[in-house]
Amino acid sequence: MPSPKGPPELKHLDHVLVSAAAIKRRVAGLGTQLNQDYASKDLMVVAIVNGALIFAADLLRQLSSPLRLDCLRASSYHDGTKAVHEPRIVDQMKLDVRNQHVLLVDDILDTGKTLAAVAGLIKGKGAASVRTCVLLDKKARRMVPVEADYVGF
Repeated sequence: MPSPKGPPELKHLDHVLVSAAAIKRRVAGLGTQLNQDYASKDLMVVAIVNGALIFAADLLRQLSSPLRLDCLRASSYHDGTKAVHEPRIVDQMKLDVRNQHVLLVDDILDTGKTLAAVAGLIKGKGAASVRTCVLLDKKARRMVPVEADYVGF
């Protein structure tokens, strides 16, 4: 059972930045906006895993549009907490994005390198549109000019 201060995996943190309740409310709000924006379109969601896995799952539960899901794995952290090299695509998508409306989902927009690289890859494969959705946007560390279309916090 977790201690009153939280689960053991969070012991290194001195405080929680965003509460679970606030995240739940914001994800519901993002879902409402996405449902409006994609009401008349088939949607393909591409999640960047492992980071976006839980966020993407929570977000998908809010969506009412017909959709297809794919994942890809990109790496720039090498088991650390700071990006140490240019992102590389470790595992490719399986579905064809050609002529699809793609929503690219990631957990944290930090330097912008990974999101820009993956969005560029998807655009290069002929997607009809590519929009991005992130749970957290850390603008202070941005190294490339990229902004997410949908931002949680």
